[in-house]
Amino acid sequence: MQTQIQAGISKTIAPKLFIPAMTHDHPHHHDHDHDHDHHHDHPHAHPAQPVVQFDQLRTDPPVPETGYAGSHARRGTLTLNHGMVQTPIFMPVGTYGTVKGVTPTSLEDMGAQIILGNTFHLWMRPGLDVMQSFGGLHDFERWRKPILTDSGGFQVWSLGAMRKITEEGVHFSSPVNGDKLFMSPEVSMQIQTVLNSDIAMQLDECTPYLSVEPKTKGQVTTESEARKSMEMSLRWAKRSQAEFARLENPNALFGIVQGGMFEHLRQESLEALVEMDFPGYAVGGVSVGEPKDEMLRIMAHTPHRLPWHKPRYLMGVGTPEDLVEGVAAGVDMFDCVMPTRNARNGTLFTRFGDLKMRNARHKSDHGPLDATCTCYTCKGITRPGGVVSGGFSRAYLHHLDRCGEMLSPMLLTIHNLHYYLNLMREVRAALDAGRFGAFRAQFKVDRARGV
Repeated sequence: MQTQIQAGISKTIAPKLFIPAMTHDHPHHHDHDHDHDHHHDHPHAHPAQPVVQFDQLRTDPPVPETGYAGSHARRGTLTLNHGMVQTPIFMPVGTYGTVKGVTPTSLEDMGAQIILGNTFHLWMRPGLDVMQSFGGLHDFERWRKPILTDSGGFQVWSLGAMRKITEEGVHFSSPVNGDKLFMSPEVSMQIQTVLNSDIAMQLDECTPYLSVEPKTKGQVTTESEARKSMEMSLRWAKRSQAEFARLENPNALFGIVQGGMFEHLRQESLEALVEMDFPGYAVGGVSVGEPKDEMLRIMAHTPHRLPWHKPRYLMGVGTPEDLVEGVAAGVDMFDCVMPTRNARNGTLFTRFGDLKMRNARHKSDHGPLDATCTCYTCKGITRPGGVVSGGFSRAYLHHLDRCGEMLSPMLLTIHNLHYYLNLMREVRAALDAGRFGAFRAQFKVDRARGV
């Protein structure tokens, strides 16, 4: 097995990362398959120095005089190897080492503080030999601020029939060239170490709302299936942590709470991960096909039960409403492809509701997408001498979209990302001012008003 696994990925993972083994068959992990119930002690499973510092600055307490019940919202700072992040924060998704259609300068201008990279896709292309030659993802994509990378688990899981999940890891065929490859907690940690992301994620198994397995496809995942998946993710969390420490990765590794739509399984997962003492925690397995009320139920249950002195990350969520409710539930960090993907499909988020750019009513509209928005697309920037660059009409943006011009998704993406980042900026300001409750109420009224 060892030879087969190494052969399967040696053309992508740099040879010096094979130290000493790629699977859990090395001494730290023997008998793992036969003894799942015993806790395995991994020596030196914690880095010597904290590599992430979270400081909680403000909370949202009840106000008895006004009857305001308060929330779990909190304002903080997160210090990482490539800089400080103000929380709560939204993180734009840069799958292949780029946030689609947006330059790093534009990202900085709109207030992006930390972005995502995709472990699986960057492993496939350009490969780790290229990535290692640049010393990691920061220099490769010329982004100087923090980066978070996912573990690659979701992408491997979503390959469906092209992959086989076992206790050891996931065997799959490359969607790029068909090569037989293998992803395990150890491999994921080695890839993320080469990427040198400020925050790496443990390898976990995504627990879908509807089963994708051939025998039970389309059926709601049962409690026993969710438990089995959650418990394997916990075992993979230990292996991820051990390998991360063995590689002496100088960054931060987050654990991921799983458990499907079952609160008691979420609680079990949470407690076991807290015992492992990760420097930060994520809530995974939401926004995976479940009804919105189910997602909101888990979002209301899990985040605030995580340690108050560590950052909390809600993975893959969501709409502007989801972000504000997530903050109220105690979440510090969000990511989602929605603002970028929707922009490419002509759907825009504004303070006063969503707008469909392809609607014919915009054909001769001289107004901006959102008169309250200060992004390049809506307001533009004033250059020396008073010349305004940008600040486009709905009519022009509608025209670009109808003609299939590449400038259209670029300008629409700038607006959507700016809207999300500015929403979080307003949330932080409201928390700083002790008026998050009032902000939350006004946000709902504004969004319901319509464009």
